[in-house]
Amino acid sequence: MAERSTAAVDVADNSGDEPLAAKADKATADGVAPAQDSADENKSDADGERPGAEPPMAPPELHSGHKLARRYRLEECVTRLDGFSSWRAVDEKLRRAVGVHLLSADHPRARSVLAAARSSALLGDPRFVQVLDAVEENELVYVVHEWLPDATELTAMLAAGPLDAHEAYQLVSQISQAMAAAHREGLAHLRLTPSAILRTSSGQYRIRGLAVNAALRGITSDRPQRTDTEAIGALLYAALTQRWPYERDAYGLSGLPKGVGLIPPDQVRAGIHRGLSEVAMRALVNDGATASRQEPPCTTPDELAKAVAAMPRIRPPEPTFTALPEYQRTTYQQGTYGRPGPHPGAAAAQAVAPVPPRPLQSRTGKVLKWGVAALLIAALGLGSWQLADTLLDRGPDSGDTKSSQPSDEAPKKPDPKPIAISDATEFAPEGDGIAPESVPNSIDGETSTAWITGEYHDFASFGNLPQRKDGSGIIVDLGSVKDVSGLDIDLYRSGQTVELLAAGEDASDPVALSDFPQHMTEPEVAEGKLKATLDKPVRTRYILVHITSLPPDGSPDRFRGGISEIRVSG
Repeated sequence: MAERSTAAVDVADNSGDEPLAAKADKATADGVAPAQDSADENKSDADGERPGAEPPMAPPELHSGHKLARRYRLEECVTRLDGFSSWRAVDEKLRRAVGVHLLSADHPRARSVLAAARSSALLGDPRFVQVLDAVEENELVYVVHEWLPDATELTAMLAAGPLDAHEAYQLVSQISQAMAAAHREGLAHLRLTPSAILRTSSGQYRIRGLAVNAALRGITSDRPQRTDTEAIGALLYAALTQRWPYERDAYGLSGLPKGVGLIPPDQVRAGIHRGLSEVAMRALVNDGATASRQEPPCTTPDELAKAVAAMPRIRPPEPTFTALPEYQRTTYQQGTYGRPGPHPGAAAAQAVAPVPPRPLQSRTGKVLKWGVAALLIAALGLGSWQLADTLLDRGPDSGDTKSSQPSDEAPKKPDPKPIAISDATEFAPEGDGIAPESVPNSIDGETSTAWITGEYHDFASFGNLPQRKDGSGIIVDLGSVKDVSGLDIDLYRSGQTVELLAAGEDASDPVALSDFPQHMTEPEVAEGKLKATLDKPVRTRYILVHITSLPPDGSPDRFRGGISEIRVSG
């Protein structure tokens, strides 16, 4: 099975060694188009964007129920603007929801939209909403992309209020890292608005419209990296303050008061995290730094990602527990069960309940009380007699038997100590690696970075590809033979089938599965984290974290996995 859609494969076959953005039109090489646009995107001029100068064209006249390529059935039009329309559709072949952008083949931006979509499809980064198909047929150009029904737009999140410090930190960290990766491949967004950011149920932020939204609208920029960096700063500013950092209102948010200029977020709302406020200003201010620390401005997403990484990590807020409601006594417990109610029309007389006698004050209670007291006195006397008899039998020379008898308790094991990892490589014995450049992310001490596999189709066993018959994973090198007693592994996603294997003491540069004969754990489906404590230490230099099966990646026929962090102890 192929690892990308047919559209992505077609582009890859013709791309040669050029960067991903080389296929895009030069005027819109950094442009992008989102998958599901909200209604306020019609205010492009008010949001400070620079659409192209082409005259507006009427979008193709299509209706719900129309099918494209006998496969994509249009369901609902979500955007109709400037000669193109965006739809929610159904892929009848794979039975899943998708998004579709449509425009006429003779539209002046049709060529650049196709080029941008195909360049975006080649990126294959899971932090972006993926382009699945880009086709020209029957005088139409259409771009098919993922549809995430369980994700929430940042627009909706901001409508409910500002984000807490931890959530805002995750937003700017994930978005800046993703855009830095895109710019390294020559791709820019140029339309990073709140509606282009989606938050999944697992807390991951995904960006839609890379290189397609801007191409659809003809948006260009002489400084694409600076444009995207300022857009990320505006998103962070809005997340902290629930205000748009310019005088105009936009995306359902109120702008700043007129005439005051750009003021730091912590002066707009009390209680805002100081470090995040400074990062937002460094991304937004063009010609200097924040007023508080005189830090240099961030002009690229990579600089912004490094500035966020240099901050102390912001912990999530402590969970709050709702107090239980006060206990309500039932009518049965209150003594009213079975009592007849007053007759209609009769005066309500306040019934005085008889006061029950105090416990154990009756004749039977007194007998019981004296009987229990006698039994307690007898038990105390018997116990005292047995204690005295035991002390006399021991005698003065008996000594302390506890000190002379061996203890039955096993000696306590020493606490495990971390073992430094010297190096790590990708396990790919039958062919090229999956993502060898990101292997260091699995041993860098940061769970926010990861080694991530590609997306495989139809089979959880790495697409059932011949070169992946032994699965994949990470081989860690401890530098020398060590006694390993435990491993603690953070996985990129739950649901992966993982086992831990070790090479022999005399192994040197193992690469095949047979080079790891020692089974440290049996294969198991791990839920986000795999922690193994060995009863007996294993002496080895090389350990294989072996993944044999991947979890679904947003749809039942697509699969992806990875490893975030590996820790070894001995």
